[in-house]
Amino acid sequence: MRATYRVLAALIAVAVVLQVASIALAGFTIASDAEDGTTIGADYTNFGQSYHSIAGTAIGLLALVFLIVSFLTDVPRGRTLAGIVLGLVVLQFLLAIVSFGVPALGILHGINGLAIAGVAGAASRRASTVAEPATSG
Repeated sequence: MRATYRVLAALIAVAVVLQVASIALAGFTIASDAEDGTTIGADYTNFGQSYHSIAGTAIGLLALVFLIVSFLTDVPRGRTLAGIVLGLVVLQFLLAIVSFGVPALGILHGINGLAIAGVAGAASRRASTVAEPATSG
């Protein structure tokens, strides 16, 4: 189960990196399309935006599975780290929703995404270390 925990944590961290890349792609695609005369309105979308939305949902599901797996492993502080990841993912969804009404809060959405990657990466590294046997005396 330790390996499953480690892989899930690493997948979440990598998925967040892909999220950052996809939203950058979306922004540059919007700029390019606008420069080419495309009308950017409520019905406009591009691959980067679509990927970002779909992958965000997948990260949410991964975070939930990660928390469940954390209860089945012996990773030190594993449940705590998985709980933090899930909490940050929930916060990420809330920040996304609120940021459409208050765009400046999108900054927090970006920073929180990096926090998710950092905590998930730390959890993956923690699961990679060999557990020390308990000593008596």
